[in-house]
Amino acid sequence: MDAVIENLPTFLEGFRMTLLLLVVSGISALILGTIIAAMRISPVGSLRAFATVYTELVRNTPLTLVLLFCAIILPYLGSRLDYVTAAMIGLAVYTSPFVAEALRSGINGVPLGQAEAARSVGLGFGQTVSLVIMPQAFRMTIPPLINVFIALTKNTSVAGGFFVFELFAATREIANANGNAVIAILMAAATLYLVITVPLGILAGRLERKWVVQR
Repeated sequence: MDAVIENLPTFLEGFRMTLLLLVVSGISALILGTIIAAMRISPVGSLRAFATVYTELVRNTPLTLVLLFCAIILPYLGSRLDYVTAAMIGLAVYTSPFVAEALRSGINGVPLGQAEAARSVGLGFGQTVSLVIMPQAFRMTIPPLINVFIALTKNTSVAGGFFVFELFAATREIANANGNAVIAILMAAATLYLVITVPLGILAGRLERKWVVQR
């Protein structure tokens, strides 16, 4: 444990970056995923087609390739984004179709009569989606969405291979410098990941029980 205690500032530096990646990428993915989910049910055929192609293309592309494009290809094309920003964009883009699919399952759970009632009182498509459908879809899909963010937490480790000093990169650096304490170092890193994922899992369970009763 001496190696863990001595390198605690390095662990915490990587942990803070992992949290930053999670929060920024998670919020961005939630916004983008909500837009894609709305496009999937749009009455405009071209929007539905674009959203379908985007969803299938991105979620079936390995995250490593997405981050490779953001960190290596974009600078080659003239982008001046730093590696942290590029990683945030890549993680957000990769996560957004999973958010969209989770929301789409919630949208499918909203009774069709509610959308018809909204249209009958004069609400347009945008108003129906934002005021009637999406609020209910979010309530029904909070646990799946939190599971997506738990997966995102673990996916942030891939950014460590693209010049971002997050928890995985910090662990790798410490383990390379302390080869006789690798097990303790890996356990410390796993514990820090659990500090994020376990509370998210507990929150998902509580919200699910709360809103199942309310519905």
